[in-house]
Amino acid sequence: MTTHTPDVRLQFAGPVATLTLDHPTKLNCFTVDMLAQLASHLELVEARPEVRAVIVTAEGEKAFCSGADINAWGSLSPAEFARTWVRGGHRIFDRLARLSKPTIAALNGHAFGGGLELAAACDIRLITPAATIALPEASVGIVPGWSGSQRLARLVPEGMLKEMALFGRRIPADRLLACGFVAEVVQDVSAAAQEIAQKAATLSPRATEITKAMIHAGQGEDSAALIEALGSAAIAASSDRQEGVAAFQTKRKPEFPGT
Repeated sequence: MTTHTPDVRLQFAGPVATLTLDHPTKLNCFTVDMLAQLASHLELVEARPEVRAVIVTAEGEKAFCSGADINAWGSLSPAEFARTWVRGGHRIFDRLARLSKPTIAALNGHAFGGGLELAAACDIRLITPAATIALPEASVGIVPGWSGSQRLARLVPEGMLKEMALFGRRIPADRLLACGFVAEVVQDVSAAAQEIAQKAATLSPRATEITKAMIHAGQGEDSAALIEALGSAAIAASSDRQEGVAAFQTKRKPEFPGT
């Protein structure tokens, strides 16, 4: 099944969901509508328990995503830029990062600015040999706004991050593989991503979900919410929880077994 909105396509194929940026004539740069579509698709993916892995990719051969469309934010007031564009995009990318299913970014081309931040929100990344990454925000007088200075700092060496953000340099695929930012450099990223996703689909979905949450908590990725979610999951399986609910529904005093 495919859900096709104008610029972001969502396809379900068995246990794998694929999110595809579909705006190649503008190098898949983000618009307000694309962010809204991505947010909606992420909720659909999360709500389907049969989905065991998610691939994030793009149409075209030149760019995975060239960042944010300057026409989408260039005329915004300072308040609108901060509240609507930056904070709104940040929430959506955080939603991707905290998706309960394993996520794979298949970088079919260059990933700049918001495109790089989108890739950073995924669990692992694959990239084609000719693709590069960059943070060009300073060239248009802004700063990274969708976790480029935060989440990305946990994924690449500080010097590499500064090369991009402070000196405007592009980082090639071989260096990304060497530092661990990408898992593979491969020409056919779609096929490689499918292979990895299909393998992930054979693993225990609850085990991978909880393991991902534990890893994120250790890295400070929404750790407060994750700690409470893990605690709630543990108590939900207890006899005490079952007894508490039963007692409430039958209007009696609970007798907790402690198991």
